[in-house]
Amino acid sequence: MSKHYDTLETRTPAEREKALMQALPQQLAHAKANAPFFKEWLKDVDPASVTSREALAKLPVLRKSMLGEVQKKNPPMGGLIAVPMSKVRHVFMSPGPIFEIDTDEPDYFRGARAMHAAGFRPGHVVYNTFSYHLTPAGIMMESALRALGCAVVPGGVGNTELQLDAIAGIRPDCYVGTPSFLKILIEKAAETGKDISSLKHAFVGAEALPPSLRQMFIDKGMTCLQSYGTADLGTIAYESESIQGMTVDEGVIVEIVRPGTGDPVPEGDVGEVVVTTFNHAYPLVRFGTGDMSAVLSGPSPCGRTNMRIKGWMGRADQRTKVRGMFVDPEQIAEIARKHPGLGRLRLVIDWVNQADTMTLKVEAPQPSADLETAMEDTIRTVCKVGGKVEFAQPGSLPNDGKVIDDIRKYT
Repeated sequence: MSKHYDTLETRTPAEREKALMQALPQQLAHAKANAPFFKEWLKDVDPASVTSREALAKLPVLRKSMLGEVQKKNPPMGGLIAVPMSKVRHVFMSPGPIFEIDTDEPDYFRGARAMHAAGFRPGHVVYNTFSYHLTPAGIMMESALRALGCAVVPGGVGNTELQLDAIAGIRPDCYVGTPSFLKILIEKAAETGKDISSLKHAFVGAEALPPSLRQMFIDKGMTCLQSYGTADLGTIAYESESIQGMTVDEGVIVEIVRPGTGDPVPEGDVGEVVVTTFNHAYPLVRFGTGDMSAVLSGPSPCGRTNMRIKGWMGRADQRTKVRGMFVDPEQIAEIARKHPGLGRLRLVIDWVNQADTMTLKVEAPQPSADLETAMEDTIRTVCKVGGKVEFAQPGSLPNDGKVIDDIRKYT
């Protein structure tokens, strides 16, 4: 089988751009005609006139931070989708909350191309450790794997020893999940003597993949590639065997813009990733992800000809991702509301022993062990990921407006 998923990956940049710009006005017209939100959002836009990146750059940026409010006013999807609910297969809930959908369209999230690049092939048995509960990650991966012709083990999250038993018994070829959980499985397997040597390919996402962690997997006999995407947009970009940046998916238009303006930056400059998708059901136009990246110039050694980006380079806002789950300032405010009488709160995210850590620093006039336990329970409930509480003297935390302080440095 070819190392490329299809011929779209190797067409000339001019051919790709022509096809995208021919499809763009049709997609905008579809969004305006069928999604009530976009009928209003794009009311002054003539879709037929948007046939270039320059014209696209004049449209407003729809920021991810807006989705929660839009959906709250008109639940569940805020008029953002362009199909009736009878065509929707699942409604998901991500932290925020923000709601997403899928339909019966094969490979709805467009993940098969990225997994093919990671070495996944028809007939492979794949162990999927992303969550199947409310959040879409598990089903995002499964729909892509089924489109590829892979058999899927729905491992989900947690229960490490049971997961090892399943891997040892089923002998899957591939792993899908976060890199940190794969590390946990490898270390626990070594500790318990469980054989997970059948795993030869890993496809990871939802958190950073530091070089040292990738090397650990390679040393265990696994290839390991990653992708970048969101539940709203599906796959945005993915690594190939060259491991030189991430190749943009064929089903989206990606712009890198100056945060807060929507204006494209010069090639190579760091800016916010803004994406327009050709999804028929959820036609997001100039969707500001809040993620930072930059275009990587020149052709990829792997032969794919689409533009490349440097991967995830931080956030344009304070929202961040911890162990595969988004954490945002609104959640910290909710924790504060549940525990009145406190001073400033500051969530510090760090990278310790090749794993994300989360510490909520709290100005507490009357700290206690009971308050610490109660607040750690609240963190887990509100953020869907655990963290520790560290008390501080009232007035001691910086008064700089920062609620989430991401100090992670990857090696």
